[in-house]
Amino acid sequence: MIRTSRAHLNVEAYSHPGMTGKNNEDRYAVASFRVSEKDHTPVLFAVLADGIGGHKGGEVAAELAVNHIMQSVARGDGKFSRHIIEQAINEASSAIASHSAANENLQGMGATCAVVWIIDNKLYTAYVGDSRIYLLRGGRIQQLTVDHSWVQEAIEKGILKPELARDHPNVHVIRRYLGSPVPPEPDFRLNLFDGEGAHHTENNQGVQIQPNDVILLCTDGLTDMVWDDEILEMVRTRPNLKEASRALVNLANERGGFDNITVILIGVPPDFKPRNAPRRRKWKWLPWAAGILASLLFFVVVASLLTFNLIRRATAVTATPAVPTAAATETVPPSPTFTFTAAPEVILPSPTPTLTPWPTNTPQP
Repeated sequence: MIRTSRAHLNVEAYSHPGMTGKNNEDRYAVASFRVSEKDHTPVLFAVLADGIGGHKGGEVAAELAVNHIMQSVARGDGKFSRHIIEQAINEASSAIASHSAANENLQGMGATCAVVWIIDNKLYTAYVGDSRIYLLRGGRIQQLTVDHSWVQEAIEKGILKPELARDHPNVHVIRRYLGSPVPPEPDFRLNLFDGEGAHHTENNQGVQIQPNDVILLCTDGLTDMVWDDEILEMVRTRPNLKEASRALVNLANERGGFDNITVILIGVPPDFKPRNAPRRRKWKWLPWAAGILASLLFFVVVASLLTFNLIRRATAVTATPAVPTAAATETVPPSPTFTFTAAPEVILPSPTPTLTPWPTNTPQP
């Protein structure tokens, strides 16, 4: 892929260390590309990581995760494949594990990750851990990811009620993370609706984004403090993504800000049109006109043949008494003349306008 300075979607990101004085162990990266010199299909890739580990271990792990995943995907051909994501996450996990084993100050470090990959108008996701991805569409918010946590497993097994999950002592115990002894398996479930089966949610990969959609990537520093419906309201009532990102982080900090808070907002413009959308055919009236002309010609030919046969029968020679002095003379009528009317002029529609890429909002410190 080829890096570009302008993205086809709006992007805003904001990260804050929180209110407890701890180092910011969250890391993120967003980059825009086009597929190749000949193929200008736009691509947007975003990755977010939340570090785990004491001292500076979490920071190192999150940075390794973001750098390895971004670089691995950027080397690709712009086409989504599970293999590319799996390889990128495995490389990042192995790098974290190696650094952890080589430095006793970094032992036990790890990171979560959440990935959004948008190719033109198609959305793909992958994740490990409890960092989340949301889709805000039509006055509704949907969590696309499933937390890899002890609490989530307890809810799925009916051991714990969802309303008690946030205050449970094991709320931050995660079951899957980068840097683990065994490389984690990326999760490709994309939950567009509650209650979908695992196989169906994986088939949702490549779902089409729509005008005015907003995609949110965030660490648990946000979702520990702010409810989903509050996230929706914050984004809907703010005039732009920058204001929305600040409002979300500020609300989490007002309620304690016990962890680092990072949000990435990706907005689809209201006049968004996919680059590879089917175009109107320039000659769409030509088949219709040709069909009518052919039908008219067919009926004219058939009618002419029938008329000719009738005239021929009427003038056919019948048996008469013999005339001794002169032979009967047969007169053949002239063939009918056919007059063709020129087909009406076909007016072609003007070609559809080309899509101008939407500029990327520059994140502010």
